Amino acid sequence: MKFFLDTAEIDDIRELNDSGLVDGVTTNPSLILKSGRDIFEVTREICETVSGPVSAEVTALDYEGMVREAAHLYEIADNICLKVPLTVDGLKTCKHFADQGKMVNVTLCFSAAQALLAAKAGAAFISPFVGRHDDIGQDGMALIEDIRIIYDNYDFNTEILVASTRHPMHITDSARIGADVVTLPPKVLRQLFKHPLTDNGLAAFIADWEKTGQKIDS
Repeated sequence: MKFFLDTAEIDDIRELNDSGLVDGVTTNPSLILKSGRDIFEVTREICETVSGPVSAEVTALDYEGMVREAAHLYEIADNICLKVPLTVDGLKTCKHFADQGKMVNVTLCFSAAQALLAAKAGAAFISPFVGRHDDIGQDGMALIEDIRIIYDNYDFNTEILVASTRHPMHITDSARIGADVVTLPPKVLRQLFKHPLTDNGLAAFIADWEKTGQKIDS
C-alpha cells in the first residue's frame, strides 16, 4: 500500500519523507489556505521534496476553466497529478488529460457508481472520502469494499486512493480491503508508530541495559 501525505505543510512533508515511508502528497484548496502560501510556490517545493505524485486541484467548475488551470498546474513539475472533482465537467477534463498520458486524481467520490465513472474516464486515482461518510452515519469502509470489487471485476487500472482518513483504523481497514493508496494527515501517520506495549517494552530494555554498565559504541 502507498502512503500519501494529505497536507501542504512543507516541514511535515520533509520530516516524514525522510523516513522513507512517503510515496506522494495530496493537496486541495483548503490545505493551501491553511499553509498560507502561494499555490505555485508551495506545490513546486513539495514536488521537489517527494518523487511520487503530488495532487494539485483545479478550482474552476467548468470544463474550459479546468483545462486552462490544468495547463498551469502541470507546468509546475513532472510529478504533478491533476486533481478534479467528480462532476460531469471534472470527468470530461479527466478524460482529456488521461488520453494524453497525464495523471488525474478524481476527488470527492461518495459512491461506487461515481468510482465506476471515474475509472471509465481513465483516472489514475479515485479518491473516496471515508471520514465524511462516517460523519453522517454511513460506513466509509463499505464504500472501499464495493469499489475494490467493481474495479477487480473489470481490471480497471485506476488506483483506489482512500481519502478523508481520520485515525489508524482507517488505514489498517483500507489495507485489509486491498486499497492501493491511503492519503493521511501527518498526525495520523505519526499515530501509526505508536503502541503502549512498544513504549513499555523499549523502556524495560533500556532500563536493563543501563544496569549492565556496558556501551556498544565505546
